[in-house]
Amino acid sequence: MHIVCPNCTTSYAVNPATFGDAGRQVRCARCKEIWLAQPEDLARAKVPAMAEPDPNEDMSAWGITEDEADEAPAAVPQIESPSISAEQLPEAAAPVTDADWTAMARDEPVAGPRFGRKSRLSPLRRLAPKFSLRLPFLPRLSLSTACFGMAALVLALLFWRVDIVRMMPQTAGFYQLAGIHVNLRGLSFNDVKVLTETVDGKPVLVIEGNIVGDSKTVPVALPRLRFVVRDAKGTEIYAWNAVLEQQGLNPGDKAWFRSRLASPPPEGRSLDVRFFNKRDLAG
Repeated sequence: MHIVCPNCTTSYAVNPATFGDAGRQVRCARCKEIWLAQPEDLARAKVPAMAEPDPNEDMSAWGITEDEADEAPAAVPQIESPSISAEQLPEAAAPVTDADWTAMARDEPVAGPRFGRKSRLSPLRRLAPKFSLRLPFLPRLSLSTACFGMAALVLALLFWRVDIVRMMPQTAGFYQLAGIHVNLRGLSFNDVKVLTETVDGKPVLVIEGNIVGDSKTVPVALPRLRFVVRDAKGTEIYAWNAVLEQQGLNPGDKAWFRSRLASPPPEGRSLDVRFFNKRDLAG
C-alpha cells in the first residue's frame, strides 16, 4: 500500500492495517507536511487515474487484460522513501536528505548572512597566523626591558663619546646637534684670564690659565698653544704660538700657562686661546 504526500508528491509504502477506516494523520519526512491519510480513498483515486481505460476503447490497445489490470499497480515504479509505521509518531525524526537541508535554509534566513561574513573573513583568518609567528631564538621584550635598553644605550653614547667619535668621526655632527661637546684631545682650558700691564710705558697683554687633563685612563701629550687676536668683525688680525714646558698630563692633572703680547693691535677686540692644529700650518 502506498500513500503520497499532497505537497511534494513523495510516495511512502505503508501497512494499511495501521490506518483503520478513519485514517490517521501522518507527516512527510521530506517536506514536513502533515495531512490525514485514508488508504482506501487514496488507492481508489490513484488506480483509475493511472490504469482505467476509456470504456469505448479496446483493452488490447493497452497491452494488458482485465485480469492483469488488477495487478498493474504493483508494476508502478516506487520512489525510495522512509516508511511510516503505526509505531512511529508524527514527531519522530526522519533521515536527513538534501531537501531537508534546503528546508532548513529557508526556515533560518539569518544563517545565510552569518555564513557569508565568515566566508569573507576566512582569508584574513588564514593569513593571521603568518603575522603572529615568532622566531624561537628572539625573546619577547616587555616595555620595561625596552626602556632599560634605550637608557643603557644613551648612557653608553654619552660615556664613551670620545672613543666613538675617534673611531667614527662622522658621529661628531650627531653630538653637535644634541648640544654635546666632544673633546678628542682629552685636554681643556680652565680659569683663563686676560690682563693688561704697562712695561716701560708700553701696554702689554698677559694671558694666563690652566690646562686640565680630561682623559680617563692614559696620559695626554700637551701640544702648542695658539693665541689669536680678532677685530670687531671677528677677523683674525694677529696670532702667535707658545710652547709649554710640561710635555704631558696625567688624567686629572693641571698645567699652568702664561703668555705675553707687547704692544697689542689697537683694533683688537677679542682674543682666542686654543691648541695648535694642522690648519695653522697653512697660515
